[in-house]
Amino acid sequence: MNSTNTSNSTQQCVDIGASAISDLQTAVYILVFLFGLIFNVLMLGPIFQQVQRQNVMGIFLLNLSLSDMLYLFTIPLWINYYRQDHHWNLGVTSCSVAGFFYYSNMYISICLLCCISVHRCLLVMYPHRSKTHRTSYYTWAQCAIVHVVVVVLHILGLIYNLTDAYDEKNNNDHCYETYPMQRPVALFNLLRVGFGFLLPLLVLTVSYWKVLATVGQSPGLNAQAKRKVRMLSFGVIGIFSICYAPYHIILLARSLVFYQSDNTQPDGSYCQFERRMHVFFSCTLALSSLNCVMDPVLYVFVSNGVQEEVTLCWRRNNRTQREDYGLSTYNRGQPNSN
Repeated sequence: MNSTNTSNSTQQCVDIGASAISDLQTAVYILVFLFGLIFNVLMLGPIFQQVQRQNVMGIFLLNLSLSDMLYLFTIPLWINYYRQDHHWNLGVTSCSVAGFFYYSNMYISICLLCCISVHRCLLVMYPHRSKTHRTSYYTWAQCAIVHVVVVVLHILGLIYNLTDAYDEKNNNDHCYETYPMQRPVALFNLLRVGFGFLLPLLVLTVSYWKVLATVGQSPGLNAQAKRKVRMLSFGVIGIFSICYAPYHIILLARSLVFYQSDNTQPDGSYCQFERRMHVFFSCTLALSSLNCVMDPVLYVFVSNGVQEEVTLCWRRNNRTQREDYGLSTYNRGQPNSN
């Protein structure tokens, strides 16, 4: 995403400008915007059908899709930012808003994936005792709590300058690319890694581990059903790890190096580390946006109801096309009454 200019290392911590990585990241965001928007719009119909039937999984998936859509609408701003060689010409407020939707979507998606995993774990392990808590009312309440907590925390982060949104101190027009890192930002990053990634990853892993263990010992499921559960479990954990793990690992390393190094001068060890890691960190940002494309694919595999709705829509579409083709063929064979 960004190039490192060693000749300017004495003037600033990290030299941010145009590079081949910027062009690659722009291309990734364009593809994410196009395919993410198409996939999410196509899946809204089947998901709405499940919500109307008060399907618990449909409610989770609807909230996940809406969060993805809000983030997708900010991607053109990021595309413009990288095409302008990392110069944000839209003002401080728009930078904060774009970053707010980006990080909110990330952690809302993480929390909702945890809710889905816990829901499936309780469904498999305690199908009767958990029935009273698997209602649409409790599901909407969980989704509302997730949205409120994540949104409030990020609003507080913006109010108390706990994010590196805009470098007003050094008069740089970079958006979320402020160097060197400030101590409150580093602390907030550690909290994000701990409570926003490591803890959900633990919940996700334990939940699906219990699901796999329970399903593997169930005599009532055939080999095909068990294989489907395994593929789903590994798929969810894989998507979670691919989209979110690289970003949070490098974010953790950056924050720890900041605390271990007292020298934040441009020629210090901390800034040298940031120059080496900045390209990789920028690539992980683009990688994390892929969740908007992968989530709709997950929708189909995670919910049997959504699978049925997609199948029905596909069959209705094919039947309509065959009928239209037959009608047009019939009309061509009739004499023109005019």
